[in-house]
Amino acid sequence: MVLAQQASLLEHQASIAKMVEELAARDDEIERLKAQIDKLRRMHFGRKSEQLAKQIDKLEAQLEDLTAGRGAAEARNQRDRTPNAPATREPLPPHLPREEMVLEPDPLCPKCATTMQPLGEDVSEQLARVAAAFKVIRTIRRKLLCPGCSHIVQLPMPGLPIERSIAHPSLLADIAVSKFADHQPLYRQSEIAARDGVPLDRASMGRWVGQIVELCMVLVEAIQRYVLAAGKLHGDDTTVPVLTPGNKQTTTGRFWVYVRDDRRSGSTDPAAVWFSYSSDRKGVHPQTHLANFKGILQADAYAGFDKLYTSGDVHEAACWDQYPENVFIWR
Repeated sequence: MVLAQQASLLEHQASIAKMVEELAARDDEIERLKAQIDKLRRMHFGRKSEQLAKQIDKLEAQLEDLTAGRGAAEARNQRDRTPNAPATREPLPPHLPREEMVLEPDPLCPKCATTMQPLGEDVSEQLARVAAAFKVIRTIRRKLLCPGCSHIVQLPMPGLPIERSIAHPSLLADIAVSKFADHQPLYRQSEIAARDGVPLDRASMGRWVGQIVELCMVLVEAIQRYVLAAGKLHGDDTTVPVLTPGNKQTTTGRFWVYVRDDRRSGSTDPAAVWFSYSSDRKGVHPQTHLANFKGILQADAYAGFDKLYTSGDVHEAACWDQYPENVFIWR
């Protein structure tokens, strides 16, 4: 009996050791992938950015698979972990609101019924997320009538981004962020809302997006003026897939990106980015964007920039990626 228990214990210990070894190997591979992804992200610029983006996406998928496998292994071996093992994770962000759930034992001793005294406490934190919820905001404007002169007083309706619309500013912001930052098409947003019993018509959402874009043009133009007012710019373009209406196929468009950022040279001016879209990569686009720009332009060897350098107002600071000597070429 004792020998059987010892054999079972040794087998159990060997299983735990193998699990620890497998987790350590996963951790090493996870850290390697993280380092590789970070390196690629720092390289993610210039003419090879599209290929790098695909490589980054592939590595991100591998990293997700590895971390998911590690989580599955931990779940399978949860009962083998030490119950009170200290957590090794980083602390949760301090700016988040805290909701406390206090677990208070019975103040009477379960053995002798004596009133117990405080000894201390253990605190653990878990990150929670309260799902976004729809609600209706009713604006009630009460009227007052003067009994003496019959004058009626009522406060005006607060201003809305889109007048006479059911869309509250918070809903418009959520739609815009979901579409442009989180890449959620309007039809998917409509399906998500439908799960909460909220009908959001795609046509209405499309009109709201168009109105949001028009409202934001004042801000876009202000950013454009600020960026192009700098004496030094970083310019580049990158491809973007564009869905062609009707045939469900995509074409290749271009984002022309211009960056103002001189903080590494001691400037205290805020960094900013302005970009413009075009359906092709003709040189007329950067030439039009920078027609009134005067200063230094750091860009790659795309020929569309060359006409700007011949004007005498724009001086080239060539990208390091163009020259094997890794030096700036000034013109």
